[in-house]
Amino acid sequence: MWFPTFAIDRWSRITAQQGEEYDLRQPIVLVSDTAHGPVIDAVSRMAMSAGAQSGMRLADARMLAPELVAIPFDHEGNQRTLGKLALATQRWGPWSMVDGYDGILLDSSGSAHLFGGDGPMLTRIETFFLRQGYQCRIACAPNSGAAWALSHYAENRSAIAMPDDLPEALAPLPVAALRLNSETRLLLARLGLKTVGDLMEVPRESLVRRFRNRRSAEANPLVRLDQVLGRKHEPLVPLIEHPPFGAERRLAEPILHLEPLQHIVGDITHDLMRILEQAKHGVRRLSLRLWRVDGEDMYRTLELASPSRDPDHIIRLFAQRLNDVEAGFGIDQIRLTAIWTEPLDGAQDRLDKPDTSGTALPVLIDRLVTRLGRDRVAQFVPRSSHWPERSQRVAAPGETSAAVQYDLGFNQRPLKLLARAEPISVIYATPEGLPRRFRWRGGLHVIVKAEGPERIAPEWWRQRANARLRDYYRIEDEAGRRYWIYRNGLIGDGRGGPPDWYLHGFFA
Repeated sequence: MWFPTFAIDRWSRITAQQGEEYDLRQPIVLVSDTAHGPVIDAVSRMAMSAGAQSGMRLADARMLAPELVAIPFDHEGNQRTLGKLALATQRWGPWSMVDGYDGILLDSSGSAHLFGGDGPMLTRIETFFLRQGYQCRIACAPNSGAAWALSHYAENRSAIAMPDDLPEALAPLPVAALRLNSETRLLLARLGLKTVGDLMEVPRESLVRRFRNRRSAEANPLVRLDQVLGRKHEPLVPLIEHPPFGAERRLAEPILHLEPLQHIVGDITHDLMRILEQAKHGVRRLSLRLWRVDGEDMYRTLELASPSRDPDHIIRLFAQRLNDVEAGFGIDQIRLTAIWTEPLDGAQDRLDKPDTSGTALPVLIDRLVTRLGRDRVAQFVPRSSHWPERSQRVAAPGETSAAVQYDLGFNQRPLKLLARAEPISVIYATPEGLPRRFRWRGGLHVIVKAEGPERIAPEWWRQRANARLRDYYRIEDEAGRRYWIYRNGLIGDGRGGPPDWYLHGFFA
């Protein structure tokens, strides 16, 4: 199965799911950043008609079509989606695998008769992908190399080749169908060998003498020819789906009340936690499915802020989700599935471990999310910036950040920052020195202790050229209150007038 426009089809599908509107008449190109600038990886039909091609630099393509709309190419997302599609095709065969960046190999040995033969099966597969929004060319052949060649270069969108007529089906295809590199294809073209049939008519001894020093399959047409004709085995690695961890109960007698339901959910939670402990994993997202005797089923999901294997904590969270369960004529099957897990090694307890009281932060977040809803709980996560107002951002509970953590040494930041730094009026002996007094919100404060400065330079890649540096000070007034103030700019820095002073935060 070959998807010639997979990246564009996936982008179109995601855009439609997100409800975003875009003009189909716009020439869309998907680009990747390289050392020589953006390079086009995929093009839409309109962009191809305008002259854009895969592998072309975006700057060169815009000389032909200035109206091109460039969108970042999602390599990881494409591979994940292709892997999911490969697993979905296993309904037609025992195993499948991802082939490169735009293909899937499926072993349909012994299963085609279940769908009425090879032809009806290929029609079903093509219809399945068309409903998903993906253009697909399919071929069925005795080996993977021949199937790849027919799917890419055969005239029919769904080509079928049996072992007896395989040479005849491959003969009219170009030598590029053998998956050779550009150097070997150029050499064969100079020799006048343009099709696979031309190559098969050449005496084997002549090809052996010319290509005997080429050991890689991409550079040796004899190796590729033997593979597509079934004379030489080509190793393949099947894609194996790892089912999620889960625990299940099938009840002899349906249950109708909440108390036995909570008891059974607690039992299967302990079972699932033991399974996760053996696998050294912790759960982040759980799905509880309840089947009723009348055929209806119900779902309850739970997401944790951090990986956990604590059954008591999970049972308490699920207890709040079961109050609205409608048992009907009874529930006779319950299954708990760990949809999302992460590695979690066991921690060794210490004999000198101090006694702790209170609730851990991840546990508190889980309780708040369960009670209030995920859209009403947020947290701050670090962001790669040394400017205080940009060093954190609001994120969903449980989200992690790979931001750089700066070692500030003695320059500890206050826990409480103002939403926006407020200007203060200061009195100081010299403009370059530390102020003696400052006035903020109508109150006069005398500075008795000070520590600093901590100098923070502007982020030139984000700010304007006239941005000024800051000198932060930790100060204490006569009443013992501690503040975090800074001087914005220096005298004579050429970026404005005299420096200003601001109050930015408070220390406990």
